[in-house]
Amino acid sequence: MDFSGPDAIDQAIDAGLDLDGTQIPIEMLELYREVMVIEGARKRSGVRKSMRNRIVRSGAKHFDQETLNRRLIESGWKGLTQKEITFFFD
Repeated sequence: MDFSGPDAIDQAIDAGLDLDGTQIPIEMLELYREVMVIEGARKRSGVRKSMRNRIVRSGAKHFDQETLNRRLIESGWKGLTQKEITFFFD
């Protein structure tokens, strides 16, 4: 199976396979699915907040700290917090 693109992880989980093709243990899948059901029922705080969180989590993998901070601010969000900097860049 080709697991590429933004839904690759979800597709692999649905198939019960890791990206290298190995089987994911059923216990791991069961816990993941249980937590995702609980998470799916959680009240959301807002789309923009979720968008920013996703940008920071993924952007930290692709941009250096200064670039990500600048891009956030230029786009109208608050810049990186000290907690985010410590977690993603230190």
